[in-house]
Amino acid sequence: MPDSLTRAVRWDTVVGALLVVVLLLSFTTVDGFGNALNLSFLIGNTLPIALIALPMTLLVVSGEIDLSVASTAGLSGAVMGALWNQGMAIETIIPLCLLLGVVCGLVNGLLVTRLGLPSLAVTIGTLAAYRGIAQIVLGSDAVTDFPSAYLDFAAGRIGDTFLPYAFLPFLVLLAIAVVALHATPFGRSLFAIGAGEEAARFAGIRVKRQKLILFTVTGLMSALTGVFWALHYASARYDNATGLELSVVAAVLLGGIDFDGGKGTLGGAVAGVFLLGALQNVMSLKDVSAQSQIVVTGVLLVLSVLGPRVARQIAVARAGRKAATAPDAKTPAPTS
Repeated sequence: MPDSLTRAVRWDTVVGALLVVVLLLSFTTVDGFGNALNLSFLIGNTLPIALIALPMTLLVVSGEIDLSVASTAGLSGAVMGALWNQGMAIETIIPLCLLLGVVCGLVNGLLVTRLGLPSLAVTIGTLAAYRGIAQIVLGSDAVTDFPSAYLDFAAGRIGDTFLPYAFLPFLVLLAIAVVALHATPFGRSLFAIGAGEEAARFAGIRVKRQKLILFTVTGLMSALTGVFWALHYASARYDNATGLELSVVAAVLLGGIDFDGGKGTLGGAVAGVFLLGALQNVMSLKDVSAQSQIVVTGVLLVLSVLGPRVARQIAVARAGRKAATAPDAKTPAPTS
């Protein structure tokens, strides 16, 4: 197993173990946490982060980032509400919203891959642009009268269990993403691009095309998240999902995905997503203010960048000490 992947797996293990510890402590010490309804809320509220985290993980592995994901979700929800107000069928609206997400992602991808602009700067710009368009489309209105069957699917749970209906499609998307990243030539090419774009290009990998696909898929998943958000919370507004990009990036980096690209696993990213979701749920049950929750998310974002780097430095230092103290290490003979 490559050394970089070994380190990523070790960090994944830390995050997974921390998730288990947080869950055990929450079940035993936080009133109401283990209630089936609360667990359903936890998963349902975490799904928007998890849906976008899937393509975001692939994007960060390739050395890029998309900060416009929440604005794309908000624009998708705003268009959904506006078209519903115009009397269009929901079965037609949802595909149109997903197509809009593809266009938004394609714009980001073309600006990055064809004009050579940095993805951080590009998506900060489209973050503002897409949110502004959403406000123009819907204004300050809130659309709430969507069909009850769709609302029930987005917010309901399977029988008396704690599992939301929407969790099942997410598992399918997760399986697709895991296979794509870890079991296909496409996924291996993303790690190669993140580790060294020039080397990947010389190896015959079509770097620009791969990145364009990633930005487009990220836009599609962001739009799907916008549709889910509007139905789950029974409200389509232009400001839906505001600030969600911070939670997505924090969760992905917390899961061990290296911001420089080329390292990480999707399992770690998902563990980071649900760790963040569990912490937010516990803070809500403890009546922690929304502002304080944002502070905690920011701190986790910093730690998620710092933690893997410190772990790698410790591993390198240990390897150096072992090499220096190895019994078969030979002392060079003195030269005359």
